[in-house]
Amino acid sequence: MKYTKIESCIEKVYGYAVKRTYSREEADELAQEILFTAVRELPGLRDESRFEPWLWGIANNVSKSFRRKLGKQRAMYSYDALEALPYEDAYFDEQEELYDSLRMKIAMLSSIYREIIVLYYYDGLPTKMISEKLNIPEGTVRWRLTEARRKLKKEYTEMKETALRPVKMHLDICGSGNYNGKTIPFPSVYINDALSQSILYHCYEQPNSIEELAKLCGVPAYYVEERIANLLQRDAVIEVSKSKYQTDFIIWSDKYGIYCEKNAEKELMPIMDKLLEALHNIANDAAKIDFYPAEKTESDLFYLYGAMAFTYAKEHYCKLPWPGMQKKYDGFKWRYVGNMETGTHHRTKIGIQRNTSLGSRGGYSHMVYTAITGMSFRQMMYNNYVNSCVDILCDGTTCDVDSAAAAIQDGYIVKRQDGSLFVTTPFFTKMQKEAFDTITDRYLAPLMPAYSEIVDRFIAGYKKLFPKHLSDDADRACQDMFLGLYETVIHYAQRTGAIKMPSLNCYCDVLIQFKEN
Repeated sequence: MKYTKIESCIEKVYGYAVKRTYSREEADELAQEILFTAVRELPGLRDESRFEPWLWGIANNVSKSFRRKLGKQRAMYSYDALEALPYEDAYFDEQEELYDSLRMKIAMLSSIYREIIVLYYYDGLPTKMISEKLNIPEGTVRWRLTEARRKLKKEYTEMKETALRPVKMHLDICGSGNYNGKTIPFPSVYINDALSQSILYHCYEQPNSIEELAKLCGVPAYYVEERIANLLQRDAVIEVSKSKYQTDFIIWSDKYGIYCEKNAEKELMPIMDKLLEALHNIANDAAKIDFYPAEKTESDLFYLYGAMAFTYAKEHYCKLPWPGMQKKYDGFKWRYVGNMETGTHHRTKIGIQRNTSLGSRGGYSHMVYTAITGMSFRQMMYNNYVNSCVDILCDGTTCDVDSAAAAIQDGYIVKRQDGSLFVTTPFFTKMQKEAFDTITDRYLAPLMPAYSEIVDRFIAGYKKLFPKHLSDDADRACQDMFLGLYETVIHYAQRTGAIKMPSLNCYCDVLIQFKEN
């Protein structure tokens, strides 16, 4: 028989071992012994159709020896796998089902209780020897043993309805750092596994202990402990009290969108027509500036003008607090952001991605506005893309052929049939941007007192949706609403026909010179 038959069962064997051990190390050891024995005994199997019953018979015998080696009934617990293994039930001891319930309960205990239970009942050690082995007072051992007995009476086998239902969450970061997503991954990559996402979700609204999380997630506590250790190291959770953990960043869900749907447009209605009139006036005057429009239509540029105008208003008229971000474990200033929105409810928001490049020609920023209704998503340019685009805009060509080729592939530059290069992003020089800001201030400044009052009323209720320990994150999210409510204006104008929908695959991004050489 080909040994590939055994290879195809490696994952099943490991799942079998996980169900019958108290730690990942023990599961690895048991699985290796089962597989080694199977490989050794395989030549003796005559009937290939009996392979799986034969394999699980070997697994059962090896498990018995493994149990005896670790101590009386040692290292056996039940972890209900999502997929039952065929054939194996026939090879269990008659008493196995009776032990399963207790094993599962013990598996759900955190390590400080589980370790003592195993040493006391399975290894048969007295409390004095446990005290010496764990280097803790004997009184502490007796207290934890009592607590563990009490906890086991709470029927840990009756897990909550969330158990074994992995949470699906999109994780990202906001802030600054030297990442490119390829050779240097974003920090969210390291906490993106299914169990970590479930832990983060269950710890968002309120803190939970290891044992509570084991019940909520439906896995043994030692798996939760491993993930918690990593989440602490990666600055994703905090220990708010002894052995109680809480997620340390915002996880967006539909409750935020529901609030926005109920309140955003209603709050803006008293000045909605005035805001739209101001935006049309800004667009009319901005069209007279001799900037580079990238051949975009006036109706598409309207969205860019509005986003730039509200960005200016936020920078000059918003008085809401913006707490600074603390450095993370890698030395950069950023925060995680989680998202579990279903798309059923519309959360008012405008995202800004900004990349700043300092080159021989001066300083330039590529700004991308995201989440505007009807607009397509576009990643911000890398520095070499920005420099290549500026070269083309100034000279009609660039010496950095490799960067230009990559920018063409990503759509920031188009190579036309005649060989010329065309930049697809509008561009404002420093002087042109100053002219635009003057126009913006002329039309929006008179509306800012009333607009600021509306934003204050809106965020008074909005901030209550965030967990109290995330007050800094909540302040930043609320300040973002000074720009974000522009999206509500756009949404209203589209619905009422006051503005045209943007063109298909239209992006709202712009290159701006902020420093001249």
